[in-house]
Amino acid sequence: MRRDLCAPAPKIQTQTDPEAAERPLPSWSSTPWGAAKLELWGGVECTVVRIGNDFRNQIEETGHLQRSEDLDLIAGLGIRTLRYPVLWETVCPKRRETAGWRWHDDRLERLRELEITPIAGLVHHGGGPAYTSLLDPAFAGLLASYAARVAERYPWITHFTPVNEPLTTARFSALYGHWYPHSQSNPAFLRALINECAGVREAMRAIRRITPGAKLVQTEDLGKSFSTPLLQYQADFENERRWLSLDLLCGRVDRSHPLHEFILKNGISAQELGRFVDDPCIPDVIGVNHYLTSERYLDERMDLYPKDLHGGNETHRYADVEAVRIHLPEGWTGPAARLREVWQRYHLPLAVTEAHHGCTRDDQVRWLSDVWNAAAKIRREGAEVRAVTIWSLFGAQDWNTLLTCRGGFYEPGAFDVRGAKPRPTALARAARALATEGTFDHPVLDAPGWWARDERFYITGAGVSAGRSWPPRRLVITGATGTLGRALSRLCRRRGLDHVLLSRQDMDIANADEVETMVERYRPWAIINAAGYVRVADAAGEQERCFRENVRGAELIGQVSARHGIRFVTFSSNLVFNGRLGRAYVEPDLIGPTCPYGRSKAQAEARVSASCPDALVVRTSAFFGPWDTYNFVHQTLSQLAAGQRVTLSTAQLVSPTYVPDLADAVLDLLVDEETGIWHLTNAGIISWYEFGRLVAAGAGLASDSIVPVTGASRNTALTSVRGQLMPSLDDAIRRFFRDCEPGWKHRAPTGTLQHA
Repeated sequence: MRRDLCAPAPKIQTQTDPEAAERPLPSWSSTPWGAAKLELWGGVECTVVRIGNDFRNQIEETGHLQRSEDLDLIAGLGIRTLRYPVLWETVCPKRRETAGWRWHDDRLERLRELEITPIAGLVHHGGGPAYTSLLDPAFAGLLASYAARVAERYPWITHFTPVNEPLTTARFSALYGHWYPHSQSNPAFLRALINECAGVREAMRAIRRITPGAKLVQTEDLGKSFSTPLLQYQADFENERRWLSLDLLCGRVDRSHPLHEFILKNGISAQELGRFVDDPCIPDVIGVNHYLTSERYLDERMDLYPKDLHGGNETHRYADVEAVRIHLPEGWTGPAARLREVWQRYHLPLAVTEAHHGCTRDDQVRWLSDVWNAAAKIRREGAEVRAVTIWSLFGAQDWNTLLTCRGGFYEPGAFDVRGAKPRPTALARAARALATEGTFDHPVLDAPGWWARDERFYITGAGVSAGRSWPPRRLVITGATGTLGRALSRLCRRRGLDHVLLSRQDMDIANADEVETMVERYRPWAIINAAGYVRVADAAGEQERCFRENVRGAELIGQVSARHGIRFVTFSSNLVFNGRLGRAYVEPDLIGPTCPYGRSKAQAEARVSASCPDALVVRTSAFFGPWDTYNFVHQTLSQLAAGQRVTLSTAQLVSPTYVPDLADAVLDLLVDEETGIWHLTNAGIISWYEFGRLVAAGAGLASDSIVPVTGASRNTALTSVRGQLMPSLDDAIRRFFRDCEPGWKHRAPTGTLQHA
């Protein structure tokens, strides 16, 4: 996104607080939290944001609105403090005089029963209901009136965040124009920020008239900017601006403040600023929301970076990129550096009030671990860091586009809500361990996250990956010559998962001695069996080999895994079903294979389940991918490009599976320690004929040579009652054409393709 669309930053001089060293530090016992140890808090992504005339509600989009049992799941993690919404937009959406409290009454009463302390959020990235906005002169008074009603109704609530991340919200709404009121100017940005901070002050004043001991937990994203020498002036300006919300609340924006003149020149009166100086609203806890994208690097050499990161001001054009992807001195970036800065500037109690990363599961676990360790480190240095908050407990929707597009992009949290009920992920186990024991371990923590590995850099050069000194725990993958084995290995490398990829020559999976030798040699924490007999059409003539590799091999590895306490994953097929059910199959459906290959997979499922009850068995179907030619899409496109005839069935329905998505989903489930049978395919049911026409259109090829054939209707498509974890088929096909290397046209096989 573009970050500064207005005038160039003014020249400023940084300032330090000469009284900071003399200011008495709050005592640990000054709040009911009594932080004798670092605590784990929880948070539910609850943004209600207006875009145009459309309000988006994350509580609704992640399903928490309908699931009261979510609160019991949170309590089961050992969490006893929870950031929770009592949002103005949901209680009084149409008229300030009319309020709907029932949902909040039920949820907040349940929190009391569970002995969970809520930190009540009143506005979360929004600008209030439709009858006000961040630029409304009445915003602060209206919010204060609503806050008083909350305090009157729930007098037992003692901790509040009236406005979440006021500076960030003002930037996104009134400087960059992403959210309502979609303004793009410094005067609008500052007016929004002043209104928000005045709203915090007036809301807390109203609350404290009813609940005198109420505490303010003020959250903000305080990421720092770095730059090339040419753009240092812009970085300096942004690094002063990032403090404005907290400086206003703490009464620091007086005539000596570096941005005082800038604020006055953009329409804020000296009287307004003076009211904050004379009547501050100092937070009881400063909540630091730190993300990997929070810290930025500004560079005028735009050709070095992706075009979507290009921006600038009226003086210079520059790229605005994630600082973590730039070679910077050790210790300049990261949660520890930012927590230390906040403590040194304010000497007020701190908490990390959002710790979340939307990525692969291993990196989600690594990020939570890094943030926890950073908070513990700053505590050891003497700072009063109360807690780390595991955010997005039930995930988040479409934050990859800042909610500006309804793309259905879901990021799991401690629970994945894409199934019939929330499914605990590895983050849930991490949360439970941190909340109760203060420590957590997992093999994926043996390697650093992508933000600490050399491949993260936009500009190549000397870099040092951070990691542990002892040998990492390994993952073993069989099937070195197969599509799936190679894809799993490729993505393990990308995700920093140490692994060994074995071929038939390295180990015969159906030989018990060789499997035992493999375990003794590599001592893996998990085994993924991607080997086996895959030639469906030839299985009838080679049944002995098919059953030896698919049944005996999977069973043996399962037995050895169970004996040694090793996680085990193996693969099955949609061909365990006969296709006559009339709909897509889900995991509990009865199997009924009609071909030797399907029978081998059905037997393998039964024997693995018996020999290794904790195994993960993944059913999938109809592979296609960008990294080899041995799949339907490559072959269809190659033959069409060569002018050859392709005969495809209109009666056979399947659920095609994009191999990179499958491999990523399998690795996530492995890290989550999932067990039992899972169906993993891209979302979509299609005939081979329709599939062929779809990919032909994607490649810009005429589909006249695709000949439809009819026959007995058969639907072996898969879907899941446990959770649809993979993107849509349309999305997968788009990414196939993006990811192919070097391109399907240059690797055309010969012969006439038939897939009926």
